Amino acid sequence: MKHDVTMLRTKKALAESLKNLMQSKPFSKITVSEITRDCGVNRKTFYCHFEDVYDLLKWMLEQEAIEVFKQFDLLVDYRDAIAFVMDYVDKNKHILNCAVDSVGRTGLKRFFYQDFIGIAHMMVDGIEREYGTHTSDEFRQFLCELFTEALAGVLIESFRPGQKWDRDQALTYITTILRSSILASLREAEKQGL
Repeated sequence: MKHDVTMLRTKKALAESLKNLMQSKPFSKITVSEITRDCGVNRKTFYCHFEDVYDLLKWMLEQEAIEVFKQFDLLVDYRDAIAFVMDYVDKNKHILNCAVDSVGRTGLKRFFYQDFIGIAHMMVDGIEREYGTHTSDEFRQFLCELFTEALAGVLIESFRPGQKWDRDQALTYITTILRSSILASLREAEKQGL
């Protein structure tokens, strides 16, 4: 148990060092040596936890935003969960732009996608239970993938340089579209026997 706590603390310290360095230079120029020097650990310690700087970036993004997002009860708090992610994106625009510069839009979408697909399944399954609709597994999977791609894309667009969105308006749009579209899609699919 103590070992796990120490490991987590070390990983968080490495992530914090990466964040600090990303404030002053492009992600692609940051080295493991710079991270370990900033963090006060050796390279061996870094490689005990991460394969490379990209692996650290992925872990950092997942830990800081996506894992917390998963803890919300999306049938009750999905608006709060989406608001949390929007706030995280707004607060970390610089870091996320650095990530886009290094791993590309598609690479960053993959970070969001891997976790959002589970969240989309929770929403779709919950709405289907709540309203008593019944659709095929294939249709539900397609619907989840569609909304996951859309949400990840919208979030990535929201932190592009020069992009100005009214947060509350965007939040209202996203939550209205998600809730009503999922329900309408499930009902229509049920009518069509999908």
